[in-house]
Amino acid sequence: MPTRLWRTASRAFTLGGVLAVLAVLAGGATWFPRSIPDRAAFLVAGSQFDFSRWTLKAVGLKFSQAALASQDYLPAAARTQLVEEYITLEGDAERLQESVRDIFADPAVAEPLTASVAQREDLSRVMARQTALRSHAEAILEEQVASLIAEEGFALGGQVLPPVSFHFSAIPLALILSPRDVIRQEASIQMDPDLTLELQIALEQKVEPRLGRSALVVPLGGIGTYPTMIQETTSLNWIADTIAHEWTHNYLSFRPLGANYDLTPEARTMNETVASIVGREIGARVIARFYPDRVPPPPPPAAAPGIIPAPAPVFDFRAAMRETRVTVDRMLQEGQVTQAESYMEDRRRMFVEHGYTIRRLNQAYFAFYGAYADQPGERGEDPVGPAVEQMRATSSSLGGFLRSMAGMTSYAELREQLSREHASAR
Repeated sequence: MPTRLWRTASRAFTLGGVLAVLAVLAGGATWFPRSIPDRAAFLVAGSQFDFSRWTLKAVGLKFSQAALASQDYLPAAARTQLVEEYITLEGDAERLQESVRDIFADPAVAEPLTASVAQREDLSRVMARQTALRSHAEAILEEQVASLIAEEGFALGGQVLPPVSFHFSAIPLALILSPRDVIRQEASIQMDPDLTLELQIALEQKVEPRLGRSALVVPLGGIGTYPTMIQETTSLNWIADTIAHEWTHNYLSFRPLGANYDLTPEARTMNETVASIVGREIGARVIARFYPDRVPPPPPPAAAPGIIPAPAPVFDFRAAMRETRVTVDRMLQEGQVTQAESYMEDRRRMFVEHGYTIRRLNQAYFAFYGAYADQPGERGEDPVGPAVEQMRATSSSLGGFLRSMAGMTSYAELREQLSREHASAR
C-alpha cells in the first residue's frame, strides 16, 4: 500500500481503536455523590464543561482530517510556512480583539459599534482565514511532534502509539479542591471556559463552606483528552511543548504510572513532572528542526573573574514563593490552619505589590501548581519532582526515561530505582 494511503488508514484505525477502549472503560462508571469530587461536581452542576459534546465534534474533525490528509502534498517548507502564518494570524486576532475591547471601554466613544466597524471587519477576515488553516496547521504540528517521538522508539509500523492528536480549543477552567489542613489536590473539576470572574468567585464561595475545603478556579493550558485540547497562543514554542506534554499523559494513561495518577499526590507529581520533561525536550527539538528561527538565544556567559556581576534582582519571585510554601507546610503540620490562611493572604498582597497578580493564594493554589516540575517555588520542599528530574539525568535517552517511569506506581519505587542506579555507578 502506498505510504500516504497507509498513513491515512493507520490514523483512522488507531484513532478508532483508542476511542473504542475509552468508551468501554467509561461505560462501567456509576456516579454516587459521596466522595469530595462527586459532591463538588454536584454543587457546580450546570457550570461544568461538556466533554461529550466537545469530543464528538473534535473526533469528527480528526476523522475528516485523517481522510483528507491534504498537508501530505505540501513540501516541508510550505508546511512550516503554513504553521507560521497560522501563528501570525493568532497574534493579529488578539490585537484586533484588544482594540475592539478598548473602543467599547472608552467612555469618550459615543458609538462604539460604529467606531469599531473597521476593526471588527478585519477581525472577521482574520478569523475566517484561521478557520481555513486550523485543521492543516494541527495536522502538520501533529506529524512534526510525532516524528520526534518516533525517534525515541515509540512507533509501531511507522505510527506513534497512541497517535499524536490535538485540537486548538478554548480550554476549560479547573476547580481545584484541597483539604485545609494539608496541601493535597483532592479534586479537579473542569468548568466552562466562559465563566466570568464573578461566577468563578461565587463557585469558590459556594463550595468551600459546604465541603470544608480550600477551593480555587485556575486556568489550564491543555488537557489530555483524546484528541488533546490545546490553547491557541502566539507562542509556537509553548504549543510544541504542550502537544508533547499532553501526548505523554495519553501514553501514560495505559500504563501503571498513569493508572495511579489520582491515587496519591506523589503519583500525580510524578506524572506531571514526567510530562513536563518530555514536553520540554520534544518541544525544543521540534522548534530546532522545523522552526530554527524560533530557537531561544543561549543564556549570557558567566561573568569573567574580576568583573563585578550584575546586581541580584530586587525581588525573587521563586524564592519568595518557596519560602511561602515551606512556611505554610510547617504551620499546617503544627495545626495552625487559620493562621496559615492569614499568612498566605498577607503573602499574596506582597506578591501583588511586586507586580504578580495572584487572585487567591491558598491550599488549593499550592496543591495545583506544586505538582509541576517547572514551578519550584510552589513545590516547596517536595522531593518528588527533583527525584524525577534526577531519574532523567541518569537515563541515557528520553525514551528510556519515559519507559522506566511509565512502569512505576509510587514514589517508593522511584527512590528504589535511583538507589540501584547510584549503587551500580560506584
